[in-house]
Amino acid sequence: MMALLVGFTSATAQETQKFTAAKHNEYGLVYSLPVTHFDIEVTAEKIVSKAGPYYKYAKKYLSIDNPITADAQRLRLKDVVITPYGVADENNKYLVQFKKGSSPFMMLSSSGLPLAINREVSTDVASMTTDKKNPVQKAVSPTDAFASVLPGELLVSESTAKRAEMAATMIYKIRESRTALITGEAEQMPPDGEAMKLVMKQLDEQESALMALFVGTQTTETITKHIHFVPSEELSRKVLFRVSDFNGIVGPDDLSGEPVYATLKITQRGELPVNEKGETKKLPKGAVMYNIPGEAQVTLEFKNTKISSGLYQVAQYGIQFGLDPDMFCDKKAPSYAIFYPETGAIKEIGLCSGGN
Repeated sequence: MMALLVGFTSATAQETQKFTAAKHNEYGLVYSLPVTHFDIEVTAEKIVSKAGPYYKYAKKYLSIDNPITADAQRLRLKDVVITPYGVADENNKYLVQFKKGSSPFMMLSSSGLPLAINREVSTDVASMTTDKKNPVQKAVSPTDAFASVLPGELLVSESTAKRAEMAATMIYKIRESRTALITGEAEQMPPDGEAMKLVMKQLDEQESALMALFVGTQTTETITKHIHFVPSEELSRKVLFRVSDFNGIVGPDDLSGEPVYATLKITQRGELPVNEKGETKKLPKGAVMYNIPGEAQVTLEFKNTKISSGLYQVAQYGIQFGLDPDMFCDKKAPSYAIFYPETGAIKEIGLCSGGN
């Protein structure tokens, strides 16, 4: 099963640091190989619907067939993105000893992950990211709308049916006024274009407010949550998190939501490199260790539908090997290497001079 589940976590990107092998550190540099973690970014839309007080009269007065008839709230999944990132493994910490008199350098993340040797890299290392809520797309409150456009005495003296009729009458009057302004037939036209825009805007707002009394309102809020887990053994439809209409993205044990299932299948294990004869290469003395990762297929399902599926490199399913440290100390043509911080695998390797 998964080694760790932490919902709604947050962290910042790790900054890169440069360390040079020199006399002061006896030409030795310390680094840690990573364990691959997954950050699952879940984006959902929270939709809150409210019925207008006159929805029963929407068909009679405005010929509207589908007004909102009851208050409701639901959560709709929009997107799920799985991003692997590396976390330093304290059980895989190494000291690499370079030749005396040489000056190779390593770029490390703030947690000690190897990013490059003899090559400066400026890109921040991916890490867990922060949950967020986007601004709510507001709709007009039916009660406030009614109070803002109708005379105060009608709010307390008339029946619901009468109020609905008067609200509908005002909608039609607003539409007539708008048409008269557009056609130039209004008794009193605005003095200029800006005044015309302002009047039209006010009419639109009044009509929307009154219409909300019949059709209801709907507000939408986009929510982003981050689920964090460490892939370990294979999984078959394990509940990763749940989606609740009222509580949002919740943990796997919160039965208020419907489950999102995770299936993880290891598709490839890392293997030691071989030479031209097909023989396993020997580990160089004092090697700069790196990971040869394996691969896994990760699939997420919600309501019997795949919402995310992909192949990911995973350090835990691989094996470790090493590079000869002397290759980075050649004064005429030193080598460089760049590593994937999420897996500790070699991304690129070459010579620092002569065309790389």
